[in-house]
Amino acid sequence: METKPVSKIDGPDFPPELSYQSGFGNHLVSEAIPGALPEGQNSPLTCPYGLYAEQISGTSFTSPRKLNLRSWLYRIKPSVTHEPFKPRVPGHGKLVSEFNESNSSTTPTQLRWKPADIPHLPTDFIDGLYTVCGAGSSLLRHGFAVHMYMANKSMDNCALCNADGDFLIVPQEGRLWITTECGRLQVSPGEIAVLPQGFRFSVNVPDGPTRGYVAEVFGTHFQLPDLGPIGANGLAAPRDFLAPVAWFEESSCPGYTIVQKFGGELFTARQDFSPFNVAAWHGNYFPYKYDLSKFCPCNTVLIDHGDPSINTVLTAPSDKPGVALIDFVIFPPRWVVAEHTFRPPYYHRNCMSEFMGLIHGGYEAKADGFLPGGASLHSCMAPHGPDTKSYEATIARGNEAGPYRITDTMAFMFESYLIPRICPWALESPFMDHDYYQCWIGLKSHFKREGTHDKDMNMLRNGHD
Repeated sequence: METKPVSKIDGPDFPPELSYQSGFGNHLVSEAIPGALPEGQNSPLTCPYGLYAEQISGTSFTSPRKLNLRSWLYRIKPSVTHEPFKPRVPGHGKLVSEFNESNSSTTPTQLRWKPADIPHLPTDFIDGLYTVCGAGSSLLRHGFAVHMYMANKSMDNCALCNADGDFLIVPQEGRLWITTECGRLQVSPGEIAVLPQGFRFSVNVPDGPTRGYVAEVFGTHFQLPDLGPIGANGLAAPRDFLAPVAWFEESSCPGYTIVQKFGGELFTARQDFSPFNVAAWHGNYFPYKYDLSKFCPCNTVLIDHGDPSINTVLTAPSDKPGVALIDFVIFPPRWVVAEHTFRPPYYHRNCMSEFMGLIHGGYEAKADGFLPGGASLHSCMAPHGPDTKSYEATIARGNEAGPYRITDTMAFMFESYLIPRICPWALESPFMDHDYYQCWIGLKSHFKREGTHDKDMNMLRNGHD
C-alpha cells in the first residue's frame, strides 16, 4: 500500500488517556463545569452560566419509553446560529443514500476488493468517504449503506453532521480522534465507534494515513441483540460500551464550516464558533465506542458449526421480528473444539446479504486473497464458503486436529435482509479482484459411492474423534 506521511496533524490534541462513561443505553449525565446542568427541569428560564438548553431527539417524541432516545445539551451558543446551508462546492459525487437504477446496479456474482491505496493528495474523512453498496432510501427512512473511507489529514475547522442515519465506523488502519458535541472519543483499529444521526463531529488522524469501513442505517438505530436461550450473559456486555464525558471549546472560530449530509448530498453552512461548545449534557442518545477484544464469543462444544448470528455485536432491527436491517457480526480469536466437524464456515446460500471486511490477520475460510483492508460482498442467495486451499487443508487435518485456538484475526460482517445495489465506482474500482471466482474453481469431487459414510457414522456413534 502506498501512503504519504502527513507532516502536521490539524485540530486539538487529545490527552494520552481520555475519561469515559460506561453502559449501553444508559441515561448518562456529564458536566465539564460543576453545576452546569439545571436542577429539577430540562429547560429553565435561565440556565446555569447563561448556557442555552437544546434537545436532540433520535426518535419521535411519542415513541414508547423503552425505545425513546433523546439528550439535552447545554451549550454556549445554540446550533441554529449559522448562515443558510448551500450545496457543497465542489460536490462529493461518491456518497449515495437513495439507491436506484440511476446510481447503482445489482449482480448475483460474488465480489471481492483488494485493499485500496490511501491517496497522496491531502484527504480528510469527508472527502475520503465513498459508498460501496446499499439499499433503500434515507428520505423514506428505511435502508442502509456501506461505505469505506481513506484519509491522511484531519478535518480542519469543520464538522460533519449526518442527517441521514447512524454511522458505525470500523477503523482498519490508523487511530481516529473523534470530537463530538458530547465529548471526545479515541478509536483504534480493533475498536468501533457509533455516531448517531444528527450529532456533529470532527475526525482527526493522529497517525497520518488511515482507512476503514462504515455501516450506515436509515430510520432505526443500533442496539444490542437479544440473547434468547444464551441467557443473561455473553456476546457484547453493556458495561463495555463507552460514552464521552462533556468537553467544550469556548473560543470563537471565524469561518467554521458545518457540513450536513442530507439525502446523500453534502451542504455547507458557516458560523463563527465551534459546534463543540457543550458544557454539560444528559440523556440516552449519544456517541459511543466499543473494544471488540471484550466480546465474549459463544461457540460449538460438540458437533457442527454455529451460524454467524451467534457473533452479533450490534443489530439494527427491521420491522420484522428477528430480521435485521443490518447485523454487525465479528469473527474474533477463539477456541475451536467441535468433534468430527468441518471447522471453517460451511458452504451456504443465504437469504441475507453479507458484506465482509478484515481488520487484521487472516480469515479461516479464505487462505488466499482476502487481506486486511479488503472487502467482499455475497448478495442474497449467492453461494459461498471456504476457498479451495482452506477446504483441502481442513480435509487433510481430518479428525486428528484436536482443539485449537484461532489467533491473530479480527474479521467482521455487515449482514442485511435487503438486497444491496452496488455503486459504479465500486464495480469499476482498480482494486476489484476479478479473479475472486477462481478461489472455488479448484474444488474437486471427493464423492465415493461406498464405504466411507458408514465408517464415519460408526465413529461418530462410538464417540471417536
